[in-house]
Amino acid sequence: MSRRTKTWLITALVVLAVGGVVAFRLNQRKNAGTEVRLERVSRRDLVGSVTASGKIEAKTSVDISADITGRIIDIAVREGDLVKRGQFLLQIDPAQYQAAVARAQGAVSSTQATLVQTRANRDQAQRDWNRARQLTQLGENLIAPETAEQSRTAYEVAEANYQATRAQLEQARASLQEAKDNLGKTKLTAPISGRVVRLAVEEGEVAVPSTFSRETGLLMTIADLSVILAKVQVDETDVVRLKQSDSVEVTIDAYPDTSFWGRVTKVSHSAKLNGTETTTGSTERAVDFDVEVTLRNPPPNVRPDLSCTARIITDTRNEALSIPIIALTVRDHEKIPNESEEAAPADTLRARFKKKEAEGVFVVRNGIATFRPVRTGVAGDEYFEVVDGLREGETIVAGTYQAIRDLEDGAKVRAADTTKTREVRAS
Repeated sequence: MSRRTKTWLITALVVLAVGGVVAFRLNQRKNAGTEVRLERVSRRDLVGSVTASGKIEAKTSVDISADITGRIIDIAVREGDLVKRGQFLLQIDPAQYQAAVARAQGAVSSTQATLVQTRANRDQAQRDWNRARQLTQLGENLIAPETAEQSRTAYEVAEANYQATRAQLEQARASLQEAKDNLGKTKLTAPISGRVVRLAVEEGEVAVPSTFSRETGLLMTIADLSVILAKVQVDETDVVRLKQSDSVEVTIDAYPDTSFWGRVTKVSHSAKLNGTETTTGSTERAVDFDVEVTLRNPPPNVRPDLSCTARIITDTRNEALSIPIIALTVRDHEKIPNESEEAAPADTLRARFKKKEAEGVFVVRNGIATFRPVRTGVAGDEYFEVVDGLREGETIVAGTYQAIRDLEDGAKVRAADTTKTREVRAS
């Protein structure tokens, strides 16, 4: 046999050997089953919560706006100042309103003088009519009927003039009061005690009433910061889980290393619709509800409109039977033929499902993963409470997500090498 032939035979044998080893290992791995992360069903404390974002607000906040038009000639406070109820804040030029008061006072005086005159005329006409009536009663020839009729008519006209002048006097007095009220509105005072959190104008600007827009006539905002709220928006799917007095952990972006605690004091009954545009160009409406949280220990220098996040505690479970959230999956589950109705609790639960989608986990026994429906309760951050379907100590498939998604009922599984996983994470 030539040297070249020997070399060819040796190469062929090596290739066959390597191929055999690879095939053996592939077959061995296939028979060993899918590599998964296993975990025993155990008990732990669970906390169900709803997370929502919003902003900090004062419980009592008053926007001060102008009720009249005029130029601002004096501002007695600055943004950030503390003020007391009744304290002077701002002065609008009162000149034109003082003139209006003077005009109204003149009109009242003039009308009062006219009223005195018309009252005298009425009294005189009444006396003339009374004499004419008495003469008519004493004898028909003592006074001409026309004269008596004229006296009566003159009295009625005088009475009408007197009543009209009285009405004019009331109108003049009302105009005077309106002018005085407008003059009083040129001087603004604090309606509540608190802090000036916004000053929207400067001296020399013209104040105008906020007839059509709230922002147009806004002069300043005073907030009572003794009670601080975190006002957050909760999605419609979560708001039904909330109730008043729920405990809340609030984090404020301006204080990243500190948490503040409070309680839910108000859950809105009407939705707040927010329009969001999708990638296709259509507009969807997100339905949120306003929830107010009263903080028990707000920071001393907190300000309204700071961004915050609230974690609202809705449920707690101590020593609850639980499974990892990632372990829960959905499969079509069919009732097993001849399955006993008086079986174990887990089997009884399986009997309730027949050819429909069910939530459950893969229970591992002797290397075989069997899908089993479960009923869950409180959802924690990483674990679900198991209400029915599993027993403590049973082994379930807890990862990976890809492995659980592709796993089939009755498939062989094997435990993942946790040592390699830790080495990969460490690197």
